[in-house]
Amino acid sequence: MTITRTNDTILNGTADPMRVRIYRGGRAERAAPLVLHLHGGAFVGGTLDDGAVISTLLAEAGAVVVSLDYPLAPGNPFPYALEASYRALVHLYDNRAALAAKSSRLYVAGEESGGNIASALALMARDQQSPPLAGQILLSPMLDPCLASGSIRDADAGPVGCKWADGWQGYLGSADKAAHPYAAPLGSSRLGDLAPALVLTAEDDPMRDESLRYADRLDLCGVSAERDVLAAPTGWPCALGGCGDLKAPWVSELRQRFALFFAETAHRRASASAPLPVRA
Repeated sequence: MTITRTNDTILNGTADPMRVRIYRGGRAERAAPLVLHLHGGAFVGGTLDDGAVISTLLAEAGAVVVSLDYPLAPGNPFPYALEASYRALVHLYDNRAALAAKSSRLYVAGEESGGNIASALALMARDQQSPPLAGQILLSPMLDPCLASGSIRDADAGPVGCKWADGWQGYLGSADKAAHPYAAPLGSSRLGDLAPALVLTAEDDPMRDESLRYADRLDLCGVSAERDVLAAPTGWPCALGGCGDLKAPWVSELRQRFALFFAETAHRRASASAPLPVRA
């Protein structure tokens, strides 16, 4: 499929105009899913280029994708990136007819630190009762600032001296913010009534354990949470950023999973929590 990618443009109509990049599939349906995408970079780095691989795959799965250049820490610590992303999400919903179609369903998606922000957006949209979300797509999400899981240790990472630890420190700014559910969604005590989730990780992913724990917690709270663990080696989450490799073995699997998730959630009430099929 041919993907049409716009040049970087400014998302006007928000308090602080933000840079975005829009991806459309050549055969996108009239009421294509509309996705706000957040790139990775451990909260303190990353650009729109780092979101190119996942944005392209989402567009190839039939979506119109708006990838957001959100403000980075440590210059903009929590909650700046989240609040900016929420304003962008509201803008997408209000302007969905121009971007995709009036009947288009709204999704959030992100990898690594972008997965954190995407999951927090789902919480925020629920609490604000707007905008209605059809789903959240989380790839190798950073959800736990403790960095004490087995998969983190297997990656020779941890709470000190790794890029994710440095990223968390820059994002949170102070330790007390780690208790905020929007900053560290895995620690949230209220995970009910969220949009259905697709949680994707890999056998060699340092974020594997926290990703699966989050999916399990969503299940326990009555939220539809599909999860897939891709076979190693993937090089996730690092391989998800930069120019990436659209010929990597996991690329076709992701494209298919995105398309299936869009199809499964296409006719569900936004933010409903009836169960979807679970694929281990």
